[in-house]
Amino acid sequence: MSTVSDVSPADWELWRDYFRGARELGTALDRRLQDDAGISHPDYMLMLSLWEAPQHSLRTGELAEQLAWEKSRVSHQVSRMEARGLVVRRECETDARGVWVELTPEGSRLLLRATRDHTDAIREWFVDLLDDDEKRALSAIAKRMRATLGTACAEAVPPEAEARTGDAA
Repeated sequence: MSTVSDVSPADWELWRDYFRGARELGTALDRRLQDDAGISHPDYMLMLSLWEAPQHSLRTGELAEQLAWEKSRVSHQVSRMEARGLVVRRECETDARGVWVELTPEGSRLLLRATRDHTDAIREWFVDLLDDDEKRALSAIAKRMRATLGTACAEAVPPEAEARTGDAA
């Protein structure tokens, strides 16, 4: 009899627990952002990327790279957020094809208001559930996964810098 996979039942259970937990955490964080700030997790991540950028603006391609999104997804997301006054687009003075996306003052206020509760939720639902050894192990596993998938940063990013970038936000 042939087998579909050589993954053991215990490993399948581990995978399912991880995958389901990560999805449920993402859904809960998104719901809380919607309830508390009226924004989605993609809204939050895009605004956070802009907040951390010089002059609170990035080119569309840079946003796509930071968020690991397709440029078309960035464009659609920016259009929705621009209609709500959270970001504006402006032409690039040095490249006629280039477009800058900039966080508006309203977007900045909303991001700052949302961040306190969002970080409280991350701490409550994720960080506080782990002891120091589990945090180190999970960090090492996540970095190894990203490297295996080819999505790890080219340079090592200090933990304090990665925390600022909101990579896990």
